[in-house]
Amino acid sequence: MSSEELKEQIKEMLVTNLMLRTPKEEISDDLPLFGADGLGLDSIDALQLVVSMEKTFGVGVPNSEVARVALATVNSIHDYIVEQLGIAGQSGKTGKLAP
Repeated sequence: MSSEELKEQIKEMLVTNLMLRTPKEEISDDLPLFGADGLGLDSIDALQLVVSMEKTFGVGVPNSEVARVALATVNSIHDYIVEQLGIAGQSGKTGKLAP
């Protein structure tokens, strides 16, 4: 799966599992997911997102500190999934994995 395909799958997961009214096409990769300046997700949405990530990608989020960073944007979710699954060559802006 390419980096762009993974990001599309993340957006689809967000829209479907969180029942967002925002179409996935309107969710940019760097749009904040939480807070008034972005999609406006809240703590209940965060819990649903964690469960969705576990079901969809087999990737869990161990604590709230990790969640705060990993769940910030589509890009950060992408990078976290790539890092956890060890998919070489697909890291985004964080550069946590070598290409």
